[in-house]
Amino acid sequence: MRGLYPIVDVDSLRELGAPSEAVIAFARRVLLTQSPPALLQLRAKHSGARETLELLRALRPLCSDFGVRLIANDRPDLAVLSQCDGVHVGQDDLPVSLVRRLAPGLLVGVSTHNLEQLAAALTDEPDYVAFGPVFATASKERPDPSVGLQLLAQAHSAARRAGIPLVAIGGINLERATQIAERAELGAVIAALQPNRGSLEGVSEAALELQRALS
Repeated sequence: MRGLYPIVDVDSLRELGAPSEAVIAFARRVLLTQSPPALLQLRAKHSGARETLELLRALRPLCSDFGVRLIANDRPDLAVLSQCDGVHVGQDDLPVSLVRRLAPGLLVGVSTHNLEQLAAALTDEPDYVAFGPVFATASKERPDPSVGLQLLAQAHSAARRAGIPLVAIGGINLERATQIAERAELGAVIAALQPNRGSLEGVSEAALELQRALS
């Protein structure tokens, strides 16, 4: 796995219309490139379980058509019900070991925000580990402190020794993509995929440029 890891954030897409229609339209634009990403994550922090499940079920056939693995955020139960390929959990969610016992068929990724959390996560042997925010980000209400490129490089070395792909996250855009590609297998992106607020124009082009720069 190398390149872009797009995160479809429901909250930032609400201004484009009804959540289900906006999410599918945006995801389609992200995937409709010459080089689709390996993974796509749905992030629905302020949506109820029913709405999130409906969105995941709507994304499932789209991702299958493009050969892209669909990842649910936070909720392994909804990932199973919607037949996702995996789930991404945070520090306050179920631990990787428990997710694996409850849903052994899921890929599991985990967020970490410092080297201590990273070391603990690597012992659980997740399918990938995310580290960040690398740069300042507006995608979270209460973000952890930025880790910067130096700590990201240290995290990458530790993850490579463990044989686990590292996902950099937080403030990643096209200008910073080359620096990220040198220090992580994947770059998770939300805002930089939406160059024109309130519009889907340019999404496919942004996704392709980021995929190339991060690969």
